[in-house]
Order: sequence, then C-alpha cells, then structure tokens
Amino acid sequence: MSLLEVKDLSVSYGGIRAVRDVSLRVEQGEIVALLGSNGAGKTTTLRAISGLVPYSGSVIFGGKDLRKCSPDEIVRLGLGHAPEGRRVFARMSVRENLELGAYTVRSKAEVGDRLAFVVSKFPRLEERLNQLAGTLSGGEQQMLAIGRALMSSPRLLMLDEPSLGLAPIVVQTIFGVIKDINERGTTVLLVEQNARQALRIANRGYVLETGSMRFEDTGAALLENPAVAEAYLGTTVSS
Repeated sequence: MSLLEVKDLSVSYGGIRAVRDVSLRVEQGEIVALLGSNGAGKTTTLRAISGLVPYSGSVIFGGKDLRKCSPDEIVRLGLGHAPEGRRVFARMSVRENLELGAYTVRSKAEVGDRLAFVVSKFPRLEERLNQLAGTLSGGEQQMLAIGRALMSSPRLLMLDEPSLGLAPIVVQTIFGVIKDINERGTTVLLVEQNARQALRIANRGYVLETGSMRFEDTGAALLENPAVAEAYLGTTVSS
C-alpha cells in the first residue's frame, strides 16, 4: 500500500470546480513533484489532503481514511504541510514559530531535539531564534515555514512553492535541504513553480492542467517529454 493514495479527488469553490477527479500516489521514501501552471489546482489539492477544504473522493494516508480526521489529527498521523506564502506568525519569535510546529509533542526534551535538528539544516535560523519572524527576509521566512513543518517530524512533508520569489542561492539551499531530509527518511510531495529543478530531484511527477491530471511519469521522463518541456520548462525537446 502507498504511503499516500488520493483517488478521484474533486474540490469546488461555489460553482467552480477547482480540482476534478485527481488521483495520485506517493510511496514511502519518494520525492514526488506536483506541477502545473497558476490556477491548475496544485495548492487546492494539498489543502484537501491536509483537511483544510471539503472534497469528494478519497485520501488514504498510512492506511487511514483522512476524511474522518480533523486537520490537527492529520498532523498527528505524520503529515506535515508548509503552505504557499510562508504564513509565519510575524509578531512571534523564530523560536516560538518553530515550537508551534511541535504542538503535538509533550516532551520538552523531544521538542529541543527537533529544534536542534531544524537549525542544523537552517543555521541562519539559529542566529535569529529570538528575532521576530516578521523581520526576516523572504528566504529566511521560507526556511522558517519549512522548519516549522519539520518540527512535527512528519512521515510525509508537503511543500507548496518553497522556492517562489527567492534568490537563486537561497533556492539552492532550500532544494539541498529537501534532498537531505528525504535521504534521511522523510517522504516529500512537492508543489513547485521551478519545474525543472523539481523534476531533477523527483522520483516521479504529476502535471495538473485546469484542475485535471494530464501527465504522470518519472521525473526524468517528464523532463524529456516534449509537451511538458514546452509548456512548463520553457524549452523544446528534440525528437
């Protein structure tokens, strides 16, 4: 059984169908990329999986039907989510933001261990633990958003546009951390506007178009797919 299995997922906002009959799976230990243009339904798909929007269809995580779970229960099951737009708590310190990510953990020692792990991945956060999150740069806030999600020690981490609007050197740091935490055992479902970068590290990928699934293949195959290259990578592939 897959770690995450989504079948026939549909989400509507009012009379508008944002996601239509989307099915995907994520196996233990994979990095899976979910790609598509703006408005394709990528963020809505992640929000549905996290229990943040109502949907039809099924979402099974670790063998459990998530339709019966509240968002906080989903986090407790081991599904972490770093949302689009970072959404840090601006008037709280970096440390407080990170500790909020471990709200399901009762042991102070365990929280401390997780905090040490996160700042080992993002040393810049360690330098700013007592600084208000709202005063951080965009790249630092993205590191904080990912770090906060990691504080729950998720089995599967969903990342929504982690490189959006960041300088190239920060993007390389973010992708380096994604690869590292995956190699340490965390499964990753990655929504990313930098499609080429995402497919280079992904085991497999899916491409959404206007709310429906258009392509599914390995990351390497999608990089070489002429239609994907032209629409999402800004290049053409010679036949």
